[in-house]
Amino acid sequence: MATVTLNKENFEQTINSNDVIIIDFWASWCGPCKAFAPIFEKVSERYPNLVFGKVETDDQQELAQAFQIRSIPTLMIFREQIIIFSQPGMLPEPQFIELIEKALMLDMDQVRQEIAGKE
Repeated sequence: MATVTLNKENFEQTINSNDVIIIDFWASWCGPCKAFAPIFEKVSERYPNLVFGKVETDDQQELAQAFQIRSIPTLMIFREQIIIFSQPGMLPEPQFIELIEKALMLDMDQVRQEIAGKE
């Protein structure tokens, strides 16, 4: 699946209707963002059943603020409506693929138990 552009109008619906969403928070003026973009796109083609979304932080300042994006690019992974990964900086392709594989192997029942235990 090609990447989808996320904005405040479609963000919540996208998160709620998909099990796994991998998001790249980026900006057009950001050099590392431009370097990461082809890696993000290439890896998205490897996982056609996952949703890969891009949030342009200058256009979507409300979303960037809601998720406290301070550095870009920032990579975020939602699984079953839970943020399981959020980290600034770009990743080389092999590490990005490894991160996705680990995210897919997580036991989400255990994650939910851990969250419940902290509340």
